[in-house]
Amino acid sequence: MKAIIIGAGIGGLSTAIALRKIGMDVKVFERKQEVRFAGAGLGIGANAVRALQQLDAGEQVLQSGKVLDELRILTPEGKILQRTGTAATSRKYGPDNVTIERGKLLELLMSALGSEEMVHTGKTFRRFEQNDSGVKVWFEDGSMEEADLLIGADGVHSSIREALIPNAKPRYAGYTCWRAVVQAEHDFPHYNPQVFIETWGRNGRFGLVPLTNNRVYWFACVNAKVQDSRLRAYTTEDLIKRFEDYHKPIPQILAQTSDHQLLHHDIYYLPSIRRFVFGRIVLLGDAAHAMTPNMGQGAGQSIEDAVILAGHLKRNRVMTEALKRYEFERIARTKKITRMSNRIGRVAQLDKHVSVALRDALFPLIPVKLLEKPLNDLYEVRLEGLL
Repeated sequence: MKAIIIGAGIGGLSTAIALRKIGMDVKVFERKQEVRFAGAGLGIGANAVRALQQLDAGEQVLQSGKVLDELRILTPEGKILQRTGTAATSRKYGPDNVTIERGKLLELLMSALGSEEMVHTGKTFRRFEQNDSGVKVWFEDGSMEEADLLIGADGVHSSIREALIPNAKPRYAGYTCWRAVVQAEHDFPHYNPQVFIETWGRNGRFGLVPLTNNRVYWFACVNAKVQDSRLRAYTTEDLIKRFEDYHKPIPQILAQTSDHQLLHHDIYYLPSIRRFVFGRIVLLGDAAHAMTPNMGQGAGQSIEDAVILAGHLKRNRVMTEALKRYEFERIARTKKITRMSNRIGRVAQLDKHVSVALRDALFPLIPVKLLEKPLNDLYEVRLEGLL
């Protein structure tokens, strides 16, 4: 059986590895001229690490990533609103949560794939046709490929999804974000390289995510109109002024960042769609369920998709039955996680005086057990033995 994958991001490469492991012939097509080992940082939850272990890449990710001890949510003054240790998660679900640079994760996936010849760059999808015997895909350069299965792993603005369900449009979440990875060349005041910090304040939300090799991934999210031209022109100096009253080491880390290191994106998510499978065509990753980054599950759910899709194809000789089971399983899970992530984002992005004061007063009173319930739902997924 042969599969065509559109998109050489985390989801596309993970799927290529998974399908190859079950004996399928795979080709990956990427519109960019090269697979870019770039981007900012990522959190990889224990569920995604388990999925990566099924792809024979989990141990490499654990070695290349950084295991953190704790997550803290703070006020701009540095008051702790909530703190969550990671040791209990590791004991209960096996692997640790890790942080890693996106480019490094892509490098590890390419290495696990084992053959760059499977990945064809500079190939922009144009259209497809399918029938009972297979699917044909045409590209902008005039070339054509045939396969038994077409997988759309081409991101939140998926061309495959657009062709299948043109009314399923990504929706703006209401905030825009800047990101960067910087080298901590000296000891920042009040910085703990074992703790992931999110600071929630009226001027925006700021995250500090330690990485390996004394590097720090930071992000700043601000409520804004979509495609706000003023914010799109922001420099590091503008961000320093905006967050100058936030606790240390936020202003110091911003001062360490140059303008050319800034990545800026409005945040979009995909409202839940009712189908991931259309005959011989499958949507996967952000093309199927793009979510806000508030739970660090966007990449993780793409990796889960890959393992579970391949698992069903391995266990079911009839492809239509395998795809039906993949769709049923993944729609329910990703819909729940997308909604959960949206809710967290709305609470974290509050910026009115009364609502912020109320949140900051009530949040520390929430029992830790109540906060652990969503994590249990997140990490309890069957992945072992699928491939």
